[in-house]
Formats: sequence, C-alpha cells, structure tokens
Amino acid sequence: MDFSWTPFLNFFSIEGTTSSGLKMYLVENKVGAIACMLLSLFFLGTWPAIFTFLERRGRLPQHTYLDYSITNLLAAVFIAFTLGEIGKGTTDSPNFLDQLSQDNWPSVLFALAGGALLSLGNLATQYALALVGLSVTLVITCSTTVVIGTTINYFLDNKINNAEILFPGVGCFFIAVCLASAVHASNADDTKMKLDQSGLGNIDAKTSSFSALKGVHQNDEDMENASGLSEKVEVGTADSLIELEYRRAIKVLGRNTLSGLGIAFFGGVCFALFSPAFNLATNDQWHTLKEGVPHLTVYTAFFYFSISCFIVAAVLNVSFLYHPILNLPRSSFKTYSSDWNGRGWALLAGLLCGFGNGLQFMGGEAAGYAAADAVQKVQI
Repeated sequence: MDFSWTPFLNFFSIEGTTSSGLKMYLVENKVGAIACMLLSLFFLGTWPAIFTFLERRGRLPQHTYLDYSITNLLAAVFIAFTLGEIGKGTTDSPNFLDQLSQDNWPSVLFALAGGALLSLGNLATQYALALVGLSVTLVITCSTTVVIGTTINYFLDNKINNAEILFPGVGCFFIAVCLASAVHASNADDTKMKLDQSGLGNIDAKTSSFSALKGVHQNDEDMENASGLSEKVEVGTADSLIELEYRRAIKVLGRNTLSGLGIAFFGGVCFALFSPAFNLATNDQWHTLKEGVPHLTVYTAFFYFSISCFIVAAVLNVSFLYHPILNLPRSSFKTYSSDWNGRGWALLAGLLCGFGNGLQFMGGEAAGYAAADAVQKVQI
C-alpha cells in the first residue's frame, strides 16, 4: 500500500480516465485514511448522545433502535451503490454488483459475523447508557475496544503499525477501564446518599408504580418538556434525580450497580471483535477464499456487514416489543409505527453510525485496522 504523503486532493486514489474509463474509488494513501478517520470521529461520537437524549425523555429503547437500524442499513446501501459502483472495477477490486455473484462466501460470513457483533454491541451500549451513564459507558466500551480489538488487528495487519506507539496507548485505555468502574461505584454511592437524605432512598426500579416520584411533577406535560427539570429543581440534587427517573424510559434507581457495568463490558467486547471480523472479510488473512477469487472490497463487505447488523437488530427489538427487558412497558409493532416522538433523532443516529463505521473501515483499509480502532476511543 502507498503510505506516502500526497496532496489532500488525492483524498481518494483515482487512477484517472483511461481507455477503460475512471477507476473505482479506493482510499490508498495516508491523507485519505486520516480524512476518513476524522470524519468518523464526529459521526461515531455523536450517536450515543442521541440515544441517551431520547431515553431520558421517555422514548422506549426498542422504538429508538428499530428506527436507528433502518437508516444504519440505508447508509451502507448508499455507500455500496455510489463509491462501490462509481468507476470501473478491476480484477483485484471488482465493483459492488459484480462481487455479489462471486464465490466469496467465506469472506461474506466474516462480514456477517462482524455485523451481528456490532448490533449486539450497540444494543448493549443503549441499555448501559441508561444504567451507568454516558461518560462511564463510553469509557468502558471504547477502552475495551482498544485493548482487545487493536491487539487482534495489529497481528492481523501483519504488524504494520508502530508497536512502540500503539501499545502504550492500549495500556492507558486498560487503566481507563479500571478508573471508569471506580467512577461508577462512586456515582452510585453519591446518588444513594442524596436519595437517603431526601427520604426517598427506598425507591426500587423493579416496582411497577413510582408514586413516590409523582409528587415532584405538577402535570404529565413535564415528561415531554425538557425544560421542566431546570425550571423546577437544581441539577444534581435528589429532586432532579427523581424527576429524571419519573420521565425516563428505563428506571434505574435501586438497581444493582454491577448489572450496568456488566452490560457495558459485554458491549465493549462485541465492539472489540467486530473490527477484526471485518478485517478478515476484506483481507482474507486466513486464506479461506478459493484461488483466483478477489477479496471483498470494503464497500461490499460493509454491505453484508450492515445487512447482518439490521437483521439481528430487527429480530431482537421486535421481540423486545412484546417481551421487554429491565421492566420496560410492553409495546407492539403498531405502537412503534405510530411513535413519531423523537423518531427523527433516532433516524439521524442511524445515519451517523452507518457513515461513521463506513468511513472507519475505509480508513482501516489504508492505514491498518489497528490504527482505525483508535476511532472508537474518541467518543470518550
């Protein structure tokens, strides 16, 4: 691969117009890889905040994730039919539609496995965000991703990245995991102390009735009014915690603190493994393809990856509509279809995550997936 510094205009390596026409767009230089990663930083760092925003305003996480999954898939389809089809493919890098009919199923299976892992990781993150908070969840998931995923990809990429720079950073993120766990324990103790002092320390998230919370509200409109909290109570006080608990979809007060940490760690492990699976799908380090069959391009692999991600998300969340977890209220597909409150934000989150992952993979093809995994940590 060409890692020479080239003008920024060579963001994508374009062979130019020849007798056979314009070549397919592929990122093959350091500038293009860095540009992809910088864009990915913004996209991947934004969607978790949107999930938190919607959950704290009472939208059911099943509804949010189903909406998110739709646009996440559409982002991959858009990338496949634009970047994967613009220009003429080569023998080694066929166009997207040409690869769909090739005998590349071993690589396709790796891409499908990666998509399933991403879907499970994002789903776990959604619930961990409610249980342990945005800051703790992202530190744990991102740091676990870097510690495990970067190490695996470093060896899959044939050690093309500088280990003297890479692994001290990995060590720092391992420390971050430990510190995040300590922070969560401290936050839980602080919350319990505030509730005890206010006489509301016996509130249990597992109860079906939150009558103790209702006295904080004057009317039900506060549940839909984001400004109600700041107008009535001071942020960080026991009253603000109670008001948030009454309004949000997932009730968290009184829950075991270890459950949220466990879900966050599970999400981090899933995030750590989906990138190596995608790496194997595009580079075939284990030589599973038949001789003469070209590797999957990043666009084709990302398409299969996102198909799998969507299927897993749809199956699990439709099931959660009728059999909810964490004592969430029962819903239905009809109720979900008519729930337009916050749908635009959920659809935006899917686009951000879809394009963010696509850009991360495009950068990983040029700079190595171990380096691209660093994108995951910037959400911190």
